[in-house]
Amino acid sequence: MSETAISFENISKQYRLGTIGTGTLSHDLNRWMLRMRGKDDPYLKIGEQSSLKERSLDEYMWALRDINLEVKQGEVVGIIGKNGAGKSTLLKILSRITSPTTGRVIAYGRIASLLEVGTGFHPEMTGRENVFMNGSIMGMSKREIRSKFDEIVAFSGVEKFIDTPVKRYSSGMTVRLGFAVAAHMEPEILVVDEVLAVGDAEFQNKCLGKMEDISQTEGRTILFVSHNMTAIERLCKTSVVLENGSIAYNGEVKSGVSYYLDRKAPEGESILSGLHHTHPEVSINEILLNGSPVCHAQIDADPGILNFKIQGTLTTPKKMAIEVRFYDKRESLIALYSPGHLYGRLHEFGTGAFELNEKIQLPNNLTSGEYILDIDLTRPNIETYMHIPKQVRLHVKGISSVTGLEFKYENCGYLMLK
Repeated sequence: MSETAISFENISKQYRLGTIGTGTLSHDLNRWMLRMRGKDDPYLKIGEQSSLKERSLDEYMWALRDINLEVKQGEVVGIIGKNGAGKSTLLKILSRITSPTTGRVIAYGRIASLLEVGTGFHPEMTGRENVFMNGSIMGMSKREIRSKFDEIVAFSGVEKFIDTPVKRYSSGMTVRLGFAVAAHMEPEILVVDEVLAVGDAEFQNKCLGKMEDISQTEGRTILFVSHNMTAIERLCKTSVVLENGSIAYNGEVKSGVSYYLDRKAPEGESILSGLHHTHPEVSINEILLNGSPVCHAQIDADPGILNFKIQGTLTTPKKMAIEVRFYDKRESLIALYSPGHLYGRLHEFGTGAFELNEKIQLPNNLTSGEYILDIDLTRPNIETYMHIPKQVRLHVKGISSVTGLEFKYENCGYLMLK
């Protein structure tokens, strides 16, 4: 048998943007005839514009471009990249869920895929029935499935609900059973997307341990997509970094993770463009950290104080508090600053312009180095007014390493997680 487990040869995938079908054949034919005559689409929704004036290349996008990659048998490869880089598309092509626009994939051996919550599960069938159905799809006999059934159920931890329809399962339960089936069916190639992020920390460690076991002791090939760099470094020996549908790096895992984490936003890009959530009654005008825009914060942490200033406008009175999550360079959460959650300390503002000022003492378990921040403006458990996800880089200097994870500031608003 060939030493190569997977070969991607000149793989490209193009998608067409926008609506393709109306839902009925008669309407599709009517739309096509009017389009040929240069008329506008009669089935546009209210507020939509005709695409006749905005056609050409903007109707299409390349999710992948000229991917050439070879994976050896027994290799564990981490696929890294930002959202939209093409990671899931690559795995879907390998799993034959979709076909490439150009190129081909050659895989040697049976493939088990876990690409999203509930992959391959029928919601009306019970967990037991889905285990047997998935096993049959993968080419297993009933006898083989029965021999592994108890092990699968025990690993998943859903014994109590195994005869309950899967539509009653939570997303975490579905992932547990799905991963247990995929890992215990002895595939030559195991493909796992970011679905493990749905599970709790205990189950994630259990899954990583299982994948380590089947790769090291059984020589199985694994392709693993995750935004958890700690998990990537623990499990994988090599990594592939995708950027805009192309391979930007292919090689040793630590170098790949460093390459990915060191990629910064373009110079001059405003952090306000990265707001992933703003409330319709809240407008944010400026966000400063120690007097500087928070896009690329570089601070000297002596005496270890962060001064946040958030300015904006309210259309209705609000009670709000700032939340800051501290991640290490591998994007593992190490501390949460949330006085609103922990102590109910909220700022009150009336209608009109507002300015929130918050002074934060850095946790004493931070050593010198680079950290990533999440910043939220929220009324805890009720509303979120602003969310900036992992875009603020904080360079800490002048703090010596502190042994242990103790935190001595009382009522400071911190919850230490690592």
